[in-house]
Amino acid sequence: MRILNEREIAATYKMPEALRDVTNILKAKAADKVENPLRTVIEFPEEHASVLYMPCADLENELMSMKAVTIFPNNPLQGKNTTQGVILLSDATNGDHLALLNASYLTRLRTGALSGIATDYLARRDSHILTVIGTGKMAFEQVLGVLEVRDIVKINLVNPTVENAERFAQALRDYPINQKIEIVIAQDRAAAVKEADIINCATRSKTPVFDGADIQPGTHVNGVGSYLPDMQEVDFHFISRTAQIVVDDLHGATEEAGEFIHAVEREGWSFDQISGELQDLVAGKIKGRVDDADITFFKSVGSAYFDLAVAQGVYHSALAENVGVDVEI
Repeated sequence: MRILNEREIAATYKMPEALRDVTNILKAKAADKVENPLRTVIEFPEEHASVLYMPCADLENELMSMKAVTIFPNNPLQGKNTTQGVILLSDATNGDHLALLNASYLTRLRTGALSGIATDYLARRDSHILTVIGTGKMAFEQVLGVLEVRDIVKINLVNPTVENAERFAQALRDYPINQKIEIVIAQDRAAAVKEADIINCATRSKTPVFDGADIQPGTHVNGVGSYLPDMQEVDFHFISRTAQIVVDDLHGATEEAGEFIHAVEREGWSFDQISGELQDLVAGKIKGRVDDADITFFKSVGSAYFDLAVAQGVYHSALAENVGVDVEI
């Protein structure tokens, strides 16, 4: 079994490869070549924490994976990461366990790739201003995903703690991204929302992070932070204004996306108003953006086959570049 840590993975596998591999597995899923059982979630209310177990099999490439990820929001107080995870990659022809991968970076990367793909289909082609709400670790790859598919000239960073936003801005410059992109620490949230062509939300908020009335016609929003029924990054007014809603996983969205669970309790909205899943977009089963004035929304709660996509990509890269450590188990 080959073992790779986060540093080794990040050095060999980046957003362009993730976009390619996630797109390919979305097509495979649309062609019924992926087995994706429901994930198991165990919650620890006293810690406001949860653990997720996510199995999946790629029938076309004969590989399978199991991700175990823990989310403990109080960990930073102990100097530990909020999210910790591993992915076990196995051979679906003989059961051999091929690799054990650190999953923290890969989870952020595949989620950023999902937003990048959704943005490519749903955002206006002339989108140039990105507003980022929430500047935690998950938000970084969200930015990278958007930068791969749109010519962004300005990024507004919105975060309750200005120091965190400043560190995030410096991390983007150091990555590096195009140094011509203007990065602004936004003091006025409403103004940053009104100015945006694209908005990325990556928070664990239980209340909406912007006023839906501030969204301008033609805006595309990616929501990836909330993943439990009591979380809610966008308000009902925003949802009611959308012309198109696409989700990464429909079952997950109906069970875990607090925005929709709140919305369905209101008169005049139902899950039937979700246009479809991201796999439907890449397979051409549903259309992307139809009108430049439309407001569009991509909601992600996560699913195991996205992890499998990047896990097998990393594994093949590691073999080609002889990265990682082989151990007997």
